[in-house]
Amino acid sequence: MNKIKQIFGIVWMILAVLLVVFMIYQAYAKVSIAPEGFARTNTLLQWVIILLIFIPICGGLFIFGKYAFRKEFDNLDV
Repeated sequence: MNKIKQIFGIVWMILAVLLVVFMIYQAYAKVSIAPEGFARTNTLLQWVIILLIFIPICGGLFIFGKYAFRKEFDNLDV
């Protein structure tokens, strides 16, 4: 079970980084195709809010994966 926790720790860390990269790519893509003016400003504001909410969540996921990879949870009974 401890080996599974360590493997999933790597998965969580990779997933967190990939999610941040994907969200930034999507934000750039959506804002760049939005028409000029109010629509672009509205789209930019929406993506800034989305990124401000989900990047810290991905940071927490990365930290959780780091602890699992470093075997910090091995003393827990499952």
